[in-house]
Amino acid sequence: MPIEVKVPSVGESITSGVLGVWNKPDGSYVKAGETLFEIETDKVTSEVVAESAGQLKHLVKAGDTVKIGQVVASIDEKAKAPAETPAEAKPKKEEANGSAKTSRVEASAPVAATAARGKNADDLSPAVRYQTAEKGIDPASIQGTGKDGRILKGDVLAAAEKGTGSASSAPAAPRPAGEKTSRRKMSPLRQKIAARLLAAQQETAHLTTFNEVDLSNIMALRTKFQDRFVKKHEIKLGFMSFFVKAVVHALQVVPAINARIDGDEVVQNNFYDIGVAISTEKGLMVPVVRDADRLTFAGVEKEIAAYAKKARDGKITLADLEGGVFTITNGGVFGSLLSTPILNPPQCGILGMHTIQERPVAISGRVEIRPMMYLALTYDHRLVDGREAVTFLATVKEVAENPAAVLLEV
Repeated sequence: MPIEVKVPSVGESITSGVLGVWNKPDGSYVKAGETLFEIETDKVTSEVVAESAGQLKHLVKAGDTVKIGQVVASIDEKAKAPAETPAEAKPKKEEANGSAKTSRVEASAPVAATAARGKNADDLSPAVRYQTAEKGIDPASIQGTGKDGRILKGDVLAAAEKGTGSASSAPAAPRPAGEKTSRRKMSPLRQKIAARLLAAQQETAHLTTFNEVDLSNIMALRTKFQDRFVKKHEIKLGFMSFFVKAVVHALQVVPAINARIDGDEVVQNNFYDIGVAISTEKGLMVPVVRDADRLTFAGVEKEIAAYAKKARDGKITLADLEGGVFTITNGGVFGSLLSTPILNPPQCGILGMHTIQERPVAISGRVEIRPMMYLALTYDHRLVDGREAVTFLATVKEVAENPAAVLLEV
């Protein structure tokens, strides 16, 4: 009897989702451990793998709404695996009479054919075909990293981030006559994001205060120690680790912001799990850096890098997103000069970072050009007063401008 493939549970509060894409076509032979499909919920996107080898049969279509525990496919274990294509014969040993040159030329033909694999539409996996079509990317413009140069899903996502081969760089195709608009259903994740943002504005007394920070000292530290930092920790020293540390210090100075409202009670947090917003193709996610006060700068950078990779690969879990006490979001990576971030309930504070600009500023009676960044703190005025909010942001500014203070714990 064929094995049933069911939609797994991805969280206690999640009861349904959308089968986003089939990674293996109907009727194909799959191996144990291969990814079958992606399930998109209102919180995370998860991959489901085959528990055993056999012939796959689809029972639902990509884009269908499915319930947790629903049978969406079956695997026939009794089906025979297709015969593998025998490896091409190696070139004969070159003779001493000068035939080496001929052998190399003849051998180059199968190599060229191998390099071309994965570029034709018929050679692409269903997931890659779906992603390239959705993002308007020409597969021929992507350098595959899979076996024999095959294009993987990650290659498409990386190309989309860089804008490589995207339709935006090519002349726009003429619009079909009579089609001025198009419609598509919002993904469960986007629906959840929309609902949370609206609720945050309606259910909190949010207010934003601003300041600016001189990043000269941070940039000097990064320039001075970057090579040694990378050599020792195998990761770059970015700006985010400085601001995570600055936020932890500020939360210790102003504990009122490290709290939340629960009914008519105030819940005071005595730990420092900091959410860092990450933009993905499916929407904004906020994975949480646990116990940020106990991590080194390298530890913070590695945590953020690991979460970013999981987000790109669609492997963020519900546990990664829960339990944060404060959020940092960086619109500066997209060029934002100034914005008012929206709270991430039930947290009562969120820090917005922005783009770095060289601007003239007054330093000890002189005008100097410094790398400046605007900071924005949005807070819940029901729990946090203006004095506390301004003190918090001023503390972040002070630590960012004097990062040695974190190391000296002053």
